[in-house]
Amino acid sequence: MFPVTLRSVLGLLGRPDNLIDPSNLRRLLERHIPFPNLEDAMIPVHVIATSLGGSAVCLSSGPAIDAIMASAAIPGAFPPVRIGEDHLMDGAVASNTPILTAAKLGATRIIAFPAGFACSVHTPPSGAIARALHAITLLIANQMVRDMKELAGVVDVFTVPNLCPLDISPYDFSCADQLIERAADNTRRWIKEGGLTCSRIPEALLPHSH
Repeated sequence: MFPVTLRSVLGLLGRPDNLIDPSNLRRLLERHIPFPNLEDAMIPVHVIATSLGGSAVCLSSGPAIDAIMASAAIPGAFPPVRIGEDHLMDGAVASNTPILTAAKLGATRIIAFPAGFACSVHTPPSGAIARALHAITLLIANQMVRDMKELAGVVDVFTVPNLCPLDISPYDFSCADQLIERAADNTRRWIKEGGLTCSRIPEALLPHSH
């Protein structure tokens, strides 16, 4: 996990000429990625990015930092990254939780950790970015449910239930420590109750409110 948050990136949005400098992220990755190419990793590593046409692109070889830069190229925050003939951006646009790609690569057992969404908010989030991020989390959850239904009976997908109820905006990092502890406790309980033996879509991931 890299010590950079979405909020720290998006906090610069709205400034003239998009002043976010991609070289800062690159230097951060250079300090933390121990292998030059994806194929040099100790275990197979596959990175998902999105083409300008909206297709999920799986990167399995080549410069690791370029692949991660492409996968992390949040629209509006970072420019697309050119790899070969493709200009690639944030992998979350096409496949935030790429279980379909994992299945195509031969996975027969997948463990997924969805972030979920703020299902217990009763008023619109404050600010344009916060509202946009709330909508994106809903799209991501619906995308994952769709993909899990497609894989039903084909590949076992064990999905840790996301936190629910949740009334904190994805743009609000003030409660990060508490959410991490809550998620850890939730995951331990899920494992203890046999979560790794039951492949199903968590109810908390389905559209709902409180």
